[in-house]
Amino acid sequence: MRWAVSPSVAAFPFASIGILLIVACLMAMVSRRFRLPYSVGLVAAGVGIAFLPTAPQIPLSRDLIFNVFLPPLVFEAALQLDWKPFRRELPLTLLLALAGVAIAAAVVAAGMHWIIGWSWIGAALFGVLIAATDPVSVIASFRELKVEPRLSMLVESESLLNDGVAAVGFAVLAGIASAGAGPSAAVVPAFLWTMLGGVLIGVLVAGAVLLVAGRTKDHLVEITLTTIAAYASFLTAEHVHASGVLACVAAGLVVGNVGWLGAISDEGREHVMSAWDYFAFLANSFVFFLIGLHEAAQPIHQLGWKIGASAILLVLLGRIVAVYPLAAIFRSTRLAVPSAYQHVLVWGGLRGALALALALALPPAVPERLAIIVTAFLVVAFSIFVQGLTMPLLIRGFGLAGRPREGVAAPPAHG
Repeated sequence: MRWAVSPSVAAFPFASIGILLIVACLMAMVSRRFRLPYSVGLVAAGVGIAFLPTAPQIPLSRDLIFNVFLPPLVFEAALQLDWKPFRRELPLTLLLALAGVAIAAAVVAAGMHWIIGWSWIGAALFGVLIAATDPVSVIASFRELKVEPRLSMLVESESLLNDGVAAVGFAVLAGIASAGAGPSAAVVPAFLWTMLGGVLIGVLVAGAVLLVAGRTKDHLVEITLTTIAAYASFLTAEHVHASGVLACVAAGLVVGNVGWLGAISDEGREHVMSAWDYFAFLANSFVFFLIGLHEAAQPIHQLGWKIGASAILLVLLGRIVAVYPLAAIFRSTRLAVPSAYQHVLVWGGLRGALALALALALPPAVPERLAIIVTAFLVVAFSIFVQGLTMPLLIRGFGLAGRPREGVAAPPAHG
């Protein structure tokens, strides 16, 4: 008896995924051997493989990044954050995330409108989506160079929060662009619901999962329940037009802090953290490889040097204007940020998966849609290759490498 293979199964790119996993393993080993950022190696490999005649054909879409890869990346990062230092730095990181995203987005939007001539809505959408930072390469360098825990906390927690804020701002602007109307009184309630609703959903989902987890000591069940917490919080929030990113951040913080108090067994804790390290490795591998694979297909040469150079310079300027003045507000407080930290925050504001996911989700009504997508790919490539590769040099140059790791930089599971 012959078994028929479903067309959808036959069309699934199993071979391509196998090749990707092999490349990911090889690049992880090579990157560790030469002390290079893992993400840089993956993107470079993706670009190189894209030019082969038999290059794997794996689509890159907003839904793939948002609904498949982003939840484990966000949840794992939040799971690693210890609540006490996170809460201590919250006034600073919230200001950097809220006001910082607004300032950076405004600088980029104004520049792209006045210098390049993009419409205000197109320039604003690009400014908001490119304000989201992705510190994967930076955090990997931090761990390799044994950077102070507070700097790691600032970079990672600010990125998690500004990812949520950028996603919220983009959703509001995309709604305005799709409706073809200007801002209305409904924008403020929508903005508040998107943010606060996301956090509330994340807390509720994580709480429900921990109630169930407290009834078992089976580490496989506990891993499965935390996976449910990540995806259920994200997808539920998105379904009700709240922020999936903030929901996932809230769920990760609850599981990673409250969960260790008893809901997750002592025996299961190490298994849960190891599983999430692996999930994040897989998600990062797919994301950065696909970025490289699709980077080569972008008609970047059609942008012209003026748009490309202006976008890169404006993104850097926006980050500078956002970080230094806001950090100066805390100069005389216990949250004062050393100047070396500020330089790392500026140069370490890499762009990645979320920026591309938002760019790919641009409404068709935006006149500059294609140009924004290509420009986003260009800025992401610049940040990964130029900023990512030079971050270790910057860290060593400011004497931030190899210091004693005092304090708590990871959840109890790693202690």
